[in-house]
Amino acid sequence: MSTAADPPALHVIVLAAGASRRFGSPKQLVRIRGQALLRLAVEHAAQVAGQAVTVVLGAHAAEIAPLLKACSAAIVLNRAWAEGIASSIRAGLTSLPSSCDGVLLTLADQPAVTSEDLRRLVAAWRRDPRCIVAAQYAAILGVPAIFPRAQFPALLALRGDQGARALLNRGAAAVIGVPVPAAAVDIDRPEDLLDLPETS
Repeated sequence: MSTAADPPALHVIVLAAGASRRFGSPKQLVRIRGQALLRLAVEHAAQVAGQAVTVVLGAHAAEIAPLLKACSAAIVLNRAWAEGIASSIRAGLTSLPSSCDGVLLTLADQPAVTSEDLRRLVAAWRRDPRCIVAAQYAAILGVPAIFPRAQFPALLALRGDQGARALLNRGAAAVIGVPVPAAAVDIDRPEDLLDLPETS
């Protein structure tokens, strides 16, 4: 862990292990403005965390992994991906170094979220690294979200298709909401691509 003189050590986990059943093909590979959806998410993560980025793959991993050959991000294979997103959170967390003070959980299918959005979340967390910092959009708290190490056991206890959002509304820890309207845009079906803002 970092000392009092150092900024808290933050790592980013990009969750990208889903089977994209509703999309009909691996949505991680869909190209948006000339860039694959997953590659876009990883580049945004790298802009705020440098090499401290881990991508969790699962379904279609052999097809998707070549996208990341030129990236410095680490790849973790979640063989239990069929359980749901909780298994990917666990796989990502257990791969983190002991020096990690907090984790920023992001999704591969929120293409409107920018690196600037992530920077604002990180800035809010660095002001109070004991708190959870979550994107606030459409009157809810959700991901991208940053969890301090004290919340890792709660994340590791998640099961099935219960994601990190389940922890944000329990009231067991202080949560700081940062407005990120772009996080309301996610890609589940091909028609969702039509809703993407032109400048995202």
